[in-house]
Amino acid sequence: MMGALLLRGMLVGVLAGMLAFGFAKLFGEPQVERAIAFETQSDLGKDRPAMSVEMDMSNGMTMTNTEAAAPELVSRATQSGIGLLTGVVTYGAAFGGLFALVFGLVYGRVGSLGPRATAVILAAAGFVAIYLAPSLKYPANPPAIGLPETIGARTALFFAMIAISIAAMTLALAVRQRLAASHGGWNATFAGGAVFLALVGAAQLALPSLNEVPDNFPANVLWKFRLASLGMQAVLWTTLALAFGPLAEAVLGGRRGAGPPSL
Repeated sequence: MMGALLLRGMLVGVLAGMLAFGFAKLFGEPQVERAIAFETQSDLGKDRPAMSVEMDMSNGMTMTNTEAAAPELVSRATQSGIGLLTGVVTYGAAFGGLFALVFGLVYGRVGSLGPRATAVILAAAGFVAIYLAPSLKYPANPPAIGLPETIGARTALFFAMIAISIAAMTLALAVRQRLAASHGGWNATFAGGAVFLALVGAAQLALPSLNEVPDNFPANVLWKFRLASLGMQAVLWTTLALAFGPLAEAVLGGRRGAGPPSL
């Protein structure tokens, strides 16, 4: 049964990736092009290394890496077309599979919720823990932002924030589950939410801040790029929430509260 859920999760992830790709092409890529144009114009007359553009899977958008001057191995058209599609669909399939596995582990352990409700709640928790909370501390940045020598540190800090956020969400859900019987669902939910906000807030205060945005970088491009990144992730997680539930229900039937599905 778990294998059937995994297959359906990956298929839904592919669908989510394709929809996210369409959103990125429509709303994200124009901002990337404007950021690259800004970088190119800023580099005129300067002795700086060549810039390459690559996919950042943590937020689904593109980022820049500065390397020694070298011939372009992959054209910008390929990067923004088949390259972006391949990356986002692969990312979606992997996330869909992980989503299905986590769904299989938690289903039947969060009360008597059915597959559809469980999928929606799990997707909402995943969106907040994996994307929204970390991005409030380290938001997505377009090309022309970020120094090449800090790429490793920035990546490590972002994934550390993700790990802390996931741990905080797991603890918050455990607190909610523990208090639900004695204090009621609403009170337990508020208590779990307070635990999550407190832990994430403390982590965001403790971790170092990063601000490498050039003073003359267009604010509207930065704002629209970050909105596009948010929208792309919202499309991905919403698709998982709404499309996986009915498929899981077809596998599980009316099975509720009987523990996680068997392998």
